[in-house]
Amino acid sequence: MRGPLRHSRARRPRRAATALAALALGVSALAVGAPGAAAADGPGGRGAAAARLYTPEPNPDALRQILGLVRDGQYRDAARVGAMIATPQAVWFGDQSPAQVETLARDVVQDAARAHAVPVLALYNIPGRDCANYSAGGAANTAEYQAWIDAVARGIGARDAMVVLEPDALALLPADCGQDDAEGTRTAARYAEVNYAVDTLEPLRGTRVYLDTGHPAWHTVDSIVPRLIKGGVTRASGFYTNASNYQTDDANSWYGKLIASCIAYVQGGGAAADCPQRTAPRAEAQAWIDAHVKVPASRMAHFVTDSSRNGRGPWAPPAGKYTDPQDWCNPPGRGLGARPTLRTGDPLQDARLWIKTPGESDGLCLRGTAGPEDPERGTVDPKAGAWFPQQALELARYATPPLL
Repeated sequence: MRGPLRHSRARRPRRAATALAALALGVSALAVGAPGAAAADGPGGRGAAAARLYTPEPNPDALRQILGLVRDGQYRDAARVGAMIATPQAVWFGDQSPAQVETLARDVVQDAARAHAVPVLALYNIPGRDCANYSAGGAANTAEYQAWIDAVARGIGARDAMVVLEPDALALLPADCGQDDAEGTRTAARYAEVNYAVDTLEPLRGTRVYLDTGHPAWHTVDSIVPRLIKGGVTRASGFYTNASNYQTDDANSWYGKLIASCIAYVQGGGAAADCPQRTAPRAEAQAWIDAHVKVPASRMAHFVTDSSRNGRGPWAPPAGKYTDPQDWCNPPGRGLGARPTLRTGDPLQDARLWIKTPGESDGLCLRGTAGPEDPERGTVDPKAGAWFPQQALELARYATPPLL
C-alpha cells in the first residue's frame, strides 16, 4: 500500500509583521474569541519547563485565502481557516543545505522557547525519499544526509524539540518499491541513515525522536516492529503513526499500544510473529499483553499520533470506480481531527499532534485516470506541499470536533 505524501518546505518562524497576516489572523481571532494558538498543554521535553506545543508561522497562501473569504463576506469560513492555522502543528524541513537547515532549525527552537512551547520538527530529507514519487527528493547519499542531520542537531542544540523522523523511511523501504539491488544495498543504507539520525539527535538534552510506522491500515504489527528495532527505536523516545493519513484516533492509539507492547516483548527475547495484530479481538490482544509484557510503561517505547486530518476518518472510495483510488491523496470530504495536546491520558502516548500541515496538498491525484484533473474534485490538484484552498476549506468546515 502506498504511503501518504508530504512536503519539504520550511518557513521561517518569525511572526509575520505584515498587514496581511495581522488582518487575516485578527478577523479569525475576533470570530472565534481569540483561540489559544499554542494552548495544547502538558509536560514538555526532557528537562523542559515548556508545557504547550508550538504554532509556526502559517503558509502565506492560507492568509490570502482568509482575506479572500472576508472580501466575499464568508466570515465564518474565514474564522475557521484562521483557527486552523492558529493551531499548533509541525514545522517541516527537507532539501535545504546544511547551513540553511541549521539556521532554520535554530530559529524555530529559539522562537518556541520564547513562547515557552515545544516545537515539532518533521525531518524529511532521507535519500530515495517517497520512492522517487510525488515527494521525491532528499539527500543524494548517506554522507550528505549525515551532514544534514549534524546541521539539524547544531540548530536544535540544548533547546526542546520533538522530532518526527523521516516519514515513510521505515514503512516504505527501497526494497518495497523495487529500487534496491539484489544485495539490498539501499535498504541497508536506509537503516544506517535512520540509526545515525537517532544516535545524533536523541542524546540532545531536550530532544525526543520518534520513528516511522506508516499507519494502522498499512503495516501489520509483526511487519513494522522488526523495522523499528532495526532502525534504532530502542535508543529513541519511540515512534509515530498516521503521519499525513486519516486513520481514527482510536485506531492509532490501539495500534501504538500493540507496537509498543510487541517491541517490549521482542526485547525480552520473544518473536514479533507471536504478537497480536490490530485485527485480533481487543480483549484477546489485551489478555496476551497482560500475560507477556511485564515491562512498565515508563520503560517501553512511547508514541505520538497525527490527528491533523482524521476527524472523519479515512475516505471510502466508490466501489469499482478507480483502478487506483489513492485514498491517501487529497481525499474529499475530510475534516480536521482532535486538537494537538501533550496530555493524552495514555502513559504510552506522549502526544497527539498535527504532523501534516492541514491545507497543504498531497500532490497530483489522478486515481488511475489519465488526468490531468483529480476525478473526485474536477480540478488539477496543487503539487505536494502547495496550499490547496478547496481542501483547506473542507478540513476546516468538517472539523471534528468543530473549530467554532
